Amino acid sequence: MLTAVKNQGRVCLLSFQYNMMREMLNKATFLTNIGFMILNDAAFLIQWMILFHLKKEIGGYTIKEVMLLWGLTAGSYGISRIFFARAFALPELIVNGKLDAYLVMPKNVLLSVITSATNPSAIGDLLYGIVVFCVFCFHPVRLLLFLFFLLTGAVIVTAYAVLLGSLSFWFVRAEAFSCHMLNGMISFGTYPDSIFEGTARFLLYYVIPVGMAAYLPVHLMIHFDIGGLLLVTGYAAVLAAVAAAVFYRGLRRYASGSLMGARM
Repeated sequence: MLTAVKNQGRVCLLSFQYNMMREMLNKATFLTNIGFMILNDAAFLIQWMILFHLKKEIGGYTIKEVMLLWGLTAGSYGISRIFFARAFALPELIVNGKLDAYLVMPKNVLLSVITSATNPSAIGDLLYGIVVFCVFCFHPVRLLLFLFFLLTGAVIVTAYAVLLGSLSFWFVRAEAFSCHMLNGMISFGTYPDSIFEGTARFLLYYVIPVGMAAYLPVHLMIHFDIGGLLLVTGYAAVLAAVAAAVFYRGLRRYASGSLMGARM
């Protein structure tokens, strides 16, 4: 069992190295994509700084909490897109019958699929998130929590993308729905959760899991609670397991010859 996990990890690492070398063939484009992503994120930083200059607190959040939220959201999304970029392209692969090449591989199909590409501009998101944290919120203990929650956030974002993308095994038009839900998750993750109430707040914590990916981790970095830490960790693990189960359940339909092209 341990040998299989080790071998799969080595395959994923090699796939990541290959993807990065392929993207770096044109270094000018590679660096430009990263730079423009950082500038894009920084534009919103200026917006928030202006708002907090006019008002010291928004929904119970100070500039520190908002920057912590931005850093965590951008960093988690960046890690997910750097290492698991194909998770966001699952609907296209499924609908167009492009999973065939992965089915003949001896390794884990899901990991082989989602690690088969990288998004170099996402490096800008990760760098931006780390810089924002270091400038506005740095503390040695908080740094350890920040790095941990970057990983749990990346797991949640990736698992959510896989879960939504896997709906394309059953629904032909699931791609648009998946795209809107993922964009909504990232967008909501840049606003204080205190401005949402009732049903909207419930949806953001349990249906669109931005609460577990960003909101609760930010609260825990300000006021630590071991129960909250275990809740976030457990949620990430359960969501990843559910996403994998749904993917493989749908893959049985795909492998049986029920390709979208054939059904249409």
